[in-house]
Amino acid sequence: MNRKTSFIIAGTLVLLLSVLGLFAFTDIEINKPKYSYLEQIRQNNELVVLTRNAPTTYYEGKHGPDGVEHDLIKQFATHLNVNYRVVVKDNTADIIRALANDEGHIAAAGLTQTENRAKDFLFGPSYQPVEQQVVCRRGMDMPDSIEELVGVDLWVTAGASYVETLNKYKTQVAELSWQESSNLDTEGLLEKVWLKEIECTVADSNIVDINRRYYPELLIAFNLSEAENISWLMQKSALGLNNEVKNWFGHLVRKGELASILNKHYGFVELFDYVDLSRFNRRIKKRLPRYTEHFKQAANEFDLPWSLLAAQSYQESHWRAKAKSPTGVRGIMMLTLVTAKEMGVDSRLNPQQSIKGGAKYLRHLMNRLPEEILEPDRTWFALAAYNVGMGHIYDARQLAREQGKDPNKWHDLETVLPLLSQKKYYKKLKYGYARGKEPVRYVQRIRNFQNILERELVVAEEKKLKAFKAELKITTN
Repeated sequence: MNRKTSFIIAGTLVLLLSVLGLFAFTDIEINKPKYSYLEQIRQNNELVVLTRNAPTTYYEGKHGPDGVEHDLIKQFATHLNVNYRVVVKDNTADIIRALANDEGHIAAAGLTQTENRAKDFLFGPSYQPVEQQVVCRRGMDMPDSIEELVGVDLWVTAGASYVETLNKYKTQVAELSWQESSNLDTEGLLEKVWLKEIECTVADSNIVDINRRYYPELLIAFNLSEAENISWLMQKSALGLNNEVKNWFGHLVRKGELASILNKHYGFVELFDYVDLSRFNRRIKKRLPRYTEHFKQAANEFDLPWSLLAAQSYQESHWRAKAKSPTGVRGIMMLTLVTAKEMGVDSRLNPQQSIKGGAKYLRHLMNRLPEEILEPDRTWFALAAYNVGMGHIYDARQLAREQGKDPNKWHDLETVLPLLSQKKYYKKLKYGYARGKEPVRYVQRIRNFQNILERELVVAEEKKLKAFKAELKITTN
């Protein structure tokens, strides 16, 4: 081979390698996203979040969008200084599929961390532990183990973490079987159990806690899993976004904001009394209508939710106009003689006067609180003062400061109030001893009753609308 031929061959090889290298480089550039997920969010000024419509995630409240996931999403978007857009999917399977297809940046829908999900997605920080629970209806032969689920009409939501858990158990109990619903979410299946249309389902404990208050006959058969963690899900390639979420969550925890959000949505669900809640649901239909207009009038006059006044009144008197306690408080709002006089109430046994007096007094207490106490905490503080007296609330706020807690947050104050019954604490305080557990329970129960009442009102309106549409269709035909 002569020298000229060698140069030609060598040149050809260099050119070929360069071309191959160029194509390889071009291919990489074509497949590489122009921006990372975090950069994309900031460039577009929009955070897109996938969720589902449920009381434990995202729903339309009386003042607009609400729910644990909504509150977290809103605060994270504020942290990024961008707008946010919520995309609601019907069920968990649709959410997972949408996230895989890049229809959103984050899936925030009460999703638990599972082995299968870890293969495809990144988890954000854990912010709430839950257990998977088998839920059936009171009155049936209750299963208490996996083996006893064999032959039970068991339904779960398609794509939910419950399917993954059941599949693991099926390797031990081959006869275990269940149906998967693509149309109904977990809440829908719980309602089906309550209606006796199916025997049992599986749900996370936070979902069960919320829904047992609406359907008191639901009963937890046994826990299907140990504690699992709820978190947000992101694409595997969203490393920058995931790090930003982790840093922000750490800040949220340190400030006590995460505890406040969880308290807002779950701070009242620990109380469950089957008999009491069943009775309350009956009295919503039988007793409440006698006083509804009085509650609405007073609420309008003093700028309060009428459902809050009704819930407080139920806690006070069970909606009995002539109620009386051994301590001398009387009427549907259980006013003392002194308070009634101050609020302009001539007769505590007159329900209209009592409701107006109670509403006026609650607003008066709210106005006495420092401006830095914001809603919804401001309402909980005022309710606690209605029960135990404003002086003890001032004492509890002082004690909170001394213990390094936030005196303006209800989730901190409710941990301090019970200490007012302990001498080593109350002897140093201006207003002294108080049965501090009582206002905590008082507020919890009112929040519980209000939440149930508001849901019952929504359901009643939906039934009316459905009946109206049916009647309109008949008339048109």
